[in-house]
Amino acid sequence: MDDPVSPIPLSPVPPERLSFFDDFRRFFQRGLAAILPTMITLWLLVWVWDFLWNNVGSHIIWGIRWLWWWTSIQGHIPYAPGGMIARKLNDDDFSTRALGVGLAILAIYVVGVFVGNLLGRTAWRLAEFAVMKIPLVRAIYPAVKQVTDFLLSERTAQFQGSKVVAVEPHEKGIWSIGLVTGGGLKPLSDATGQDMISVFVPSSPTAFSGYVLMVPRESVVELPLKVEEAMRLLVSGGVISPDSDKRLAEAMRFPASKPLPVKQPPAA
Repeated sequence: MDDPVSPIPLSPVPPERLSFFDDFRRFFQRGLAAILPTMITLWLLVWVWDFLWNNVGSHIIWGIRWLWWWTSIQGHIPYAPGGMIARKLNDDDFSTRALGVGLAILAIYVVGVFVGNLLGRTAWRLAEFAVMKIPLVRAIYPAVKQVTDFLLSERTAQFQGSKVVAVEPHEKGIWSIGLVTGGGLKPLSDATGQDMISVFVPSSPTAFSGYVLMVPRESVVELPLKVEEAMRLLVSGGVISPDSDKRLAEAMRFPASKPLPVKQPPAA
């Protein structure tokens, strides 16, 4: 009987040698992925700091300077020359800016407490009604208020009851994620003979903008997602999904120094 033919040994394939540019690009992308979240977070914090100082804090410091000068002129406190006051509250000084930002946060908190009760809420609505009499403001303020209410307002009962659904706005089989915001228009429901609902479909990555659909209730698919999970999915362009959040939570639960638990096969 003939001997079986032995396989021809294959020579090992040498690893592909990367050029300096490819190697540099690979490690640069790794470094950028590592520091970019921190850089963006710091940029947002600096932006909030500058916003509070430029729009609220600096005006409060100016008011303190004016009050200091006025009380000294009236003789309630010892007179201090303007130069001394300017040196004590210099806008370029970090401590002055920190004081202004801290007072701005306190002032915003006080406004929140004020509009949180019935009297303050009524006074604020009357002020808004008076402001809406100005023609130019009347054209801009409502749109800005809708955006800020959507981003910053407390979850109302309607928003808490919002459901995350999938709809087919353009073509069969192409789904978009939206939020049920309420019932549809009654004239449209009467005309179509179907129970219509309104669905807000956010856009990516600016999820506070989008468009509204009036769709039959039977044509939407309810998804087992929270509103926050859906918004994270839309803002990230689909990169951060609820499944990835769960996997990340599981990975964070076990430190890297400890191996993940492995399910052992049943004993024979």
